[in-house]
Amino acid sequence: MAVSYLADNQQRFLDELLDWLRIPSVSADPKFHGDVLRAADFLKARLEEAGVQNVALCETAGNPIVYGDYLTDPALPTVLVYGHYDVQPADPYELWQSPPFEPVIKDGKIYARGACDDKGQAYMHVKAFEMMMRDGQGGVPCNIKFMIEGEEEIGSNNLALFVQANKEKLQADVILLSDTGILANDVPSIEVGLRGLSYHEVEVTGPNRDLHSGLYGGAVQNPINALCAMIASLHDENGHITIPGFYANVEELTPAARAELAKAPFDEADFEASIGLPVAYGEAGYSTPERTSIRPTLDVNGIWGGYTGEGAKTVIASKAFAKISMRLVPNQTSDEITALFQQHFARIAPAGVTVQVRPHHGGEPVVTPTDSAAYRAAAAAMETTFGRAPVPARGGGSIPIVAMFKSELGIDSVLLGFGLDSDAIHSPNEHFGVFNFLKGIETIPHFYRNYAAAETR
Repeated sequence: MAVSYLADNQQRFLDELLDWLRIPSVSADPKFHGDVLRAADFLKARLEEAGVQNVALCETAGNPIVYGDYLTDPALPTVLVYGHYDVQPADPYELWQSPPFEPVIKDGKIYARGACDDKGQAYMHVKAFEMMMRDGQGGVPCNIKFMIEGEEEIGSNNLALFVQANKEKLQADVILLSDTGILANDVPSIEVGLRGLSYHEVEVTGPNRDLHSGLYGGAVQNPINALCAMIASLHDENGHITIPGFYANVEELTPAARAELAKAPFDEADFEASIGLPVAYGEAGYSTPERTSIRPTLDVNGIWGGYTGEGAKTVIASKAFAKISMRLVPNQTSDEITALFQQHFARIAPAGVTVQVRPHHGGEPVVTPTDSAAYRAAAAAMETTFGRAPVPARGGGSIPIVAMFKSELGIDSVLLGFGLDSDAIHSPNEHFGVFNFLKGIETIPHFYRNYAAAETR
């Protein structure tokens, strides 16, 4: 009956998701604020239609949090579902094969900004709840609370305040979220670790105005040249980060632990081909999967300054800017790394320029347990729908609220995601497989039933 309900309604489920994706809920750009609110309203209406109770838009100092619950019996376990309805900016628009907020389904994939991150994955939970309510398989087997925010892509600052102010309202036995992925459609996996984040914008200032490069070139420090040299010095020839103390607290996995991680299927040539590179690159002494999961990194996410328009303008810019992020691993903290970066970047500035470092947001690394009833319930659910047991895997991304949930609510999370690394999240032509969307809807009810059965024995 459950599979039949999904098959009978899958086109409607897809159509609803496409309607949601048409709303450009970009939280980083104030011009989209009205659209962010429309996306929250859309979600509220769909939760109510699915049968969720007490659905409300909870106001914050920023974008509202959509909350709803379905509390069947206090003796049953409670699951808190987290997701986000805001999306990344779609720039550069010219690199999209179809407009980012005019979703299309092509070759079995939904193309739109937010298709995978995180509207498509959050919407799986709405439809999975609807399916449990109506598929004739016994209804909703445990208590469920929904908390879907609108500021994940800009740091979730107001979510933390909301959680702190609503601890009793949000009490649960486990948090379930789908903002992660699987290794492949034929290799299911559950992420059991996430890296932390320390994100900064740097400003390098030289002369008090833009200067003619002929009249002043050779006599002044060029801020763009200085910034490039400073950034280049942040790595050595082996790909190690040169900030003093950066690796002091990094967790070093044992050879046995590294061997266990290496059991996850990975093809180096396929990885290189998928991103159009002749060879992978990274820190010496580690494999590509290790570099993207258990090792910290530092990357420039944007750099600008001077004249970048059409034609030529021979100036030495007064200022140069860059955005720099660092991914962190267990035992590193964002406060520690932020302080180390600020001190080091100011220290390496050459004579003739001044430096300002503005931290944006950070988050802590986390490793989730694999011996809990919730993890076993998720693994069994995936084995039921995929036909094989999932592989535990560490993810390279950051979801800072996972550590926050643990510290504020004392609750572990299960990262039951269905995206793929190739889904181009945060990039032009983001997409989410129709297979993955529907497989998520099919799998999530099995998690609830497995978890309820385990916790109420």
